[in-house]
Amino acid sequence: MKNGERARAGHGSPAAPGPTAAPGPTVVGREAEIAEIRSRIAADRSHSSVLIVEGDPGAGKSVLLDLAVRLTRGTGQRVMRAVGSESEAPLAFAGLHQMLRPVLDDLGGLPARQRSALRTALGLAEDAEDAETADTPDALLVGLAVLTLVSDLSEPAPLLVVVDDAQWIDRASLDVLSFLARRMAGEPVTLLMGVRAAAVLPGFDKGYERLEIGPLSGDAANRLLDEQPKRPTGRTRARILREAAGNPLALVELARATADREPEGSGVEGPLPVTDRLEGIFARHVRHLPEATRRALLLLAATDAADAPAAARGLPEAADTVWAPAERAGLVRQDGTGVSFRHPLVRSAVYHAAPFEQRRRAHLALARQLGEEPDRRAWHLAAAAVRPDEQVSAALRETAGRARRRGGHAAAAAALERAAELSPHRADQARLLADAADTAVFTGQLGWVEHLAAGVRERSDDPALIGRAALATGRLLTLGPHHTAAFALLSRVADEAAVTRSPRLLDALAAAAVVRYYSGEESQRQRIEALLADVPDSAAGAALRAWVLAVSDPSGAGASLAPALPRLIAAAKGEAGSLTALAVVAWLLDRTPLAARTFDEAFGRWQAHGPLPAGLACAAGWAYLEQGRWADARSVAAEIAEVASGAGLDHAEACARTLDATVLALLGEPAEARDSAERALALVDPLESRSVAVLARRALGLAAVAEGDYDSAYAQFRAAFTEDGDLVHYHVSPTVLAELAAAAVRRGHREPAARLLERSARHLGPGMSARLFLLVERGRALLAEPERAERHFRAALAGEAGEQWPFERAQTRLDYGEWLRRQRRVAEARPLLTGALDTFRRLGARPWIDRAKAELRAAGIEADAAAPGALTELSPQQQQIVRLAAHGLTNREIGEKLFLSPRTVGSHLYRVFPKLGITARAQLRDLLDDALQATGSAQ
Repeated sequence: MKNGERARAGHGSPAAPGPTAAPGPTVVGREAEIAEIRSRIAADRSHSSVLIVEGDPGAGKSVLLDLAVRLTRGTGQRVMRAVGSESEAPLAFAGLHQMLRPVLDDLGGLPARQRSALRTALGLAEDAEDAETADTPDALLVGLAVLTLVSDLSEPAPLLVVVDDAQWIDRASLDVLSFLARRMAGEPVTLLMGVRAAAVLPGFDKGYERLEIGPLSGDAANRLLDEQPKRPTGRTRARILREAAGNPLALVELARATADREPEGSGVEGPLPVTDRLEGIFARHVRHLPEATRRALLLLAATDAADAPAAARGLPEAADTVWAPAERAGLVRQDGTGVSFRHPLVRSAVYHAAPFEQRRRAHLALARQLGEEPDRRAWHLAAAAVRPDEQVSAALRETAGRARRRGGHAAAAAALERAAELSPHRADQARLLADAADTAVFTGQLGWVEHLAAGVRERSDDPALIGRAALATGRLLTLGPHHTAAFALLSRVADEAAVTRSPRLLDALAAAAVVRYYSGEESQRQRIEALLADVPDSAAGAALRAWVLAVSDPSGAGASLAPALPRLIAAAKGEAGSLTALAVVAWLLDRTPLAARTFDEAFGRWQAHGPLPAGLACAAGWAYLEQGRWADARSVAAEIAEVASGAGLDHAEACARTLDATVLALLGEPAEARDSAERALALVDPLESRSVAVLARRALGLAAVAEGDYDSAYAQFRAAFTEDGDLVHYHVSPTVLAELAAAAVRRGHREPAARLLERSARHLGPGMSARLFLLVERGRALLAEPERAERHFRAALAGEAGEQWPFERAQTRLDYGEWLRRQRRVAEARPLLTGALDTFRRLGARPWIDRAKAELRAAGIEADAAAPGALTELSPQQQQIVRLAAHGLTNREIGEKLFLSPRTVGSHLYRVFPKLGITARAQLRDLLDDALQATGSAQ
């Protein structure tokens, strides 16, 4: 890696990596590697250490070595370093001279023979005559001189020696370093050698520890992209992640190269361009290769993973003769699976350095090889097209249809967009772009949908097409932070649809209702209801009408829909979109088990055809949380956060992080919960996203409860209401009432909390759901005088309805048991406290487990030390893997579903088996059945 590349690979914004380090780039995703480096350069080290840091170009070796230098210098210790250079590789002792240059004044302390030999090796003879007559320096004496010098320099304080790009250090210097490494045992010296993967390093090939710097994880790669001056989003981001393959330098350079391009434009064929400087670096190696090798490289660069075998079949010569020069130049590697580029940037550089006509011929050659693969053939023909071509456009339309049927929304939208570009007629172009916008909605990529909608407006004045494109944009705007703008756009679409009596009116109102929910703005509800009055009743629109009413006003107009929900769900006949909408309605109306079952069915339908479209699942996560399926809730949150973060959908990401924060708080991870909730609040304007604001405050309050900080808890719960005591959000704020009451009692705010609770109860009126009724009664019981509390506790626990919400039911049992114990009715308290403890254990709610056990001890019962459910201890991804494995899927099948390698899946299972207390894959199904049965018993 060259010096310019070294300064950027794998870094984000300037920051100090450690308390004693000088400012430098933040190293992203290398926590384990940094810990290893830190352990080697600890200030109190008293022994020698040699570490070979190896990895592909751009992996970040130099960034880690630079970090070691900054940390060491930050403690006042001495550093010697050298960086290999191709141009100096033939010059004997050039690397050694570079390393010793800052300490040449210290050579005078060496023994005379050693000093003379070293000075001669470094070309430092006393005068020109001595230089001409000096004998070839004795290698042993030179090595001894360096060993003595290093030992002397390390006496006051430990010494760090860093050699980067060691594969280009001249052989004479490398021999001296090898001599030093073998003989410096006991000296407080650390030698760090940075070297490219697969490079031969004489003298260091055996016997030394190696730190392999592999690709960044998906999460770390995304974080690195987020650190860039212009953060890529949407399709561009997805392509950068795919083509960079976790290489930090590739991530940074591809982000930079695409920063000034149209972010969601066309031109998806072939690899992304690199910066001009890097293209020149790699292209220089290509220019001197044989013509046949250059043609083969371009053909390989024009392929993707799906059609690489076709490229191999189309090579003009035998593999060895074609690839050998490229392999010697370090551009490709060959193994049992074929030929691949050694660095992800090489592919981009080779492709974009070639003239268009050569690239065109490569794509045509590939298209001829792919006659039996129509989708790949269509894309290569499109890449070779120089003018509109109806036949290629038609082939891409067929490709889009096949992709859509498989659930490949991004692939379908991209094919439709390119088909529009190649269509000869403007009317067809506009229609295809509108189709592409409709399809791209399901990718969650707002920038792309806006670009497609702009293309429709440029090519057509048809109100129907323009309205379709605007509606697609509005649907995704709902997932961003600017809800006022989103509602204005959707209202305009609805107004135009009402004038023309278009069925698009109901679609626009359905999307507008989502904005109303997120914003909590009352004027938006009034506007929706006024427009909804113009929509005639119809069987076809029943689900969407139910959606609009329930989302806009669940405790008012929407409440009347509850009895009809089972019938509407049955009528949906397995259609995933309608099922999802009705599941959301069921959740809003607090029909939690029905909502969860319907979400499960809807997700099954979606996943049969591909991943769930972004933005449809957060309500499912809340339903799972309320039902006690906390692991499922975290999985939903993780999936949404990943999609939303990559697409730049801040509100959707905030929703997901708030959901995860709530589960973390309930599990007893308050620090992580606060971090996630605060990140959510930073993503949104609390006046535009009241739902997220209140949910995040509730999560922060629960985190404070988990720590026993009831002052902070009360402040956070109180923020769900205005200063006058009104609801900040019409649906979320009422769910905080019981928690507010519990915190108020502990901090002496009983009277104001009671007034607020009763004000909210009057506002909710007779339309409040069974769940809200139980929460209100729990709050009343906590706030009431002792002689009036019991009837409210009994009302909060009456009937079986409350078993739908196991955690909330357990909280009420705990509160009532505690109240009974304090009334000296210990025998009555014990079963309530025991039941609460059982539920908290099943869910893994550690703070509440501890509280219930303390109450039981006070009631004369010593609870056993049963552990929380093991599944809740796993990460969301591990939980997904366990569930799929329990259903009989192989590691390869699981990997295909979760975009992991089979080896990674197997590694996860190997690590989680001990945590789950099992030893064989066959035990997974029984484990899950037990967990489901335990959850079901609480519902």
